[in-house]
Amino acid sequence: MNKIDIPNDFILGAAASAWQTEGWKGKKPHQDSYIDLWYKEGYHVWHEGYGPAGATNFYERYPEDVALMKEIGLSHYRTSINWSRFLIDYENGIVDEAYARYIDNFINELLEAGVEPMFCLEHYELPAVLLEKYGGWSSKHVVDLFVLYAEKVFERYGDRVKHWFTFNEPIVVQTRVYLDAIRYPFEQNTKKWMQWNYHKALATAKVVKLFQEMGLKESAGAKIGVILNPEVTYARSTASHDQEAARMYDLFFNRVFLDPSIKGEYPEELLDVLKKHDILFDATEEELQIIKDHTVDVVGLNLYYPHRVKAPSKAWNENTPFHPSYYYDLFELPGRKMNPFRGWEIYPNIVYDMGMRIKEEYGNIEWFVAENGMGVEQEERFKNEDGIIDDQYRISFISQHLKKALQAKKEGSNCKGYMLWAFTDNVSPMNAFKNRYGLVEIQLENERNRQMKASGYWYKTLIQTRKLRDEPDFIYQ
Repeated sequence: MNKIDIPNDFILGAAASAWQTEGWKGKKPHQDSYIDLWYKEGYHVWHEGYGPAGATNFYERYPEDVALMKEIGLSHYRTSINWSRFLIDYENGIVDEAYARYIDNFINELLEAGVEPMFCLEHYELPAVLLEKYGGWSSKHVVDLFVLYAEKVFERYGDRVKHWFTFNEPIVVQTRVYLDAIRYPFEQNTKKWMQWNYHKALATAKVVKLFQEMGLKESAGAKIGVILNPEVTYARSTASHDQEAARMYDLFFNRVFLDPSIKGEYPEELLDVLKKHDILFDATEEELQIIKDHTVDVVGLNLYYPHRVKAPSKAWNENTPFHPSYYYDLFELPGRKMNPFRGWEIYPNIVYDMGMRIKEEYGNIEWFVAENGMGVEQEERFKNEDGIIDDQYRISFISQHLKKALQAKKEGSNCKGYMLWAFTDNVSPMNAFKNRYGLVEIQLENERNRQMKASGYWYKTLIQTRKLRDEPDFIYQ
C-alpha cells in the first residue's frame, strides 16, 4: 500500500467557530449577534430547533474538548472570537471582562496542550445592534468599529496567538441574505450585497494596517490573513460560451475577495461589469489605496465541493433585479460522485486545482486548507459494538482531499496544512445538528456528551506517524 510522507511542519488540525460551539451561557441580552437574532426570529427553520443557544456548550466545557484535541494530537485549532460577546459597548470598545477571561483561559488551555490557536475576528458574529442601527456592513462606521474591536483583541492576546484572520467566508452572509434572499431578513438587494463585499475587503486591509502598526508581526512573529471559500469553478465544456460563464462566475464569487485581499486591487473587468449593472460599491481613493498597501500574509481556503456552470439557456427577465446568474446557469455533471446527505459533489481535485491557481496567479502566497469535511445524517446507524461511530466514509473523504493538498505542495504550491471541519459535531445554519462533521460525536440526548469517532482515532494515528496511506474508496448510500 502506497504511503505519502507528511512534512513535520505541515499543519494537521481542525476548525469550528464561536457561535457554532459556545452556546449562550454567560451572554448578556444586548450581546446578540446576527446569527442569534436570526435564530430568535425564526428558530423553527433550524433543524429540530437546535441552534446557537445551546450549541455544544463549549463555553463551559472547553477543558474537556481541549483534552480531546490533545489526545488526537491536533497541531492547530481554528475558531473565532465572538465580536458580539467580546464587547459590551461596541462604539467605545469596552470589553466584557467575563468573556475576555474565558478566551484568555481557553488560549492558555490550548497552549498547555500543545495546540496552536488560530482565531478569526468574525465568523458571522456581527453584533445585531450594528445590523439594526447601521445596516451592518453597509456602513463605513461599522468598518471602523470592527477595527476598534480588533485593536482590543490584539492588545489582550497578541502576545500569545500567532495566527490571526479577519473573516471566515466573508461573502457568505450577504449572499444568502441580500443576493439570494433565503435567510433572515430576506432582502433582495444586489447593490447592498456588493457594498458588504467591499466593506469587508476594506475592513481586512484596515485590520492588516493596524496589525502592522501595533508591531505584532515583528515582535511576536505572528501573521494575519483571511479565510475565504473560493468556489472552484469548472465550465460544462470547452465551448467559448461555457468558458465565459465560468469566467464570470469566478469573477463574482472568487476574485471579488481573492484579488483585493492578495493582490491589493479589484479586477478591472469586475469593476466594468458592476458599473454596467449599476451595482458598483461606494469607495474612495484613500480606501482603495489602503487595500492596495495592506494585503494579507496568508490565506485560508474552505474547500468542500466543485461548482460547475454552463452558459445561460434562457433570456434574462429584465424586470428581475440583477443577479450574477445573468451570466451563467448551474450545471450538474452526469455520473458525479455525491455526498447524498448534503447534496454536494465529491471531487478532491478542487484542492489541487485551487492550490496550483494560488501558485500561478496569486504570487504563491502561503495558504492552507482551512475547512474541508463531510456532513452525514443519522451517523448513529454506523455505531459498532463498542458504541463508536465507524465513519469510514469520513476517513476516505479526508484522505482523498489531504492527498491532493500534499500533491499541490510537492509541485511547488505554498500549502502549509490541512484543517478538518470540524473537530466536534456542531450546529450549522438551519441544518443545526442534522449533518454531523466531527471527529468527535456530540450526544444531544446525553447532555451533550462527547465520544470519539473512528475518524478521530484514525486522525490521531495520521498525526503520530506523519504518513498518509491510500484508503479504500467509499460508496456513499
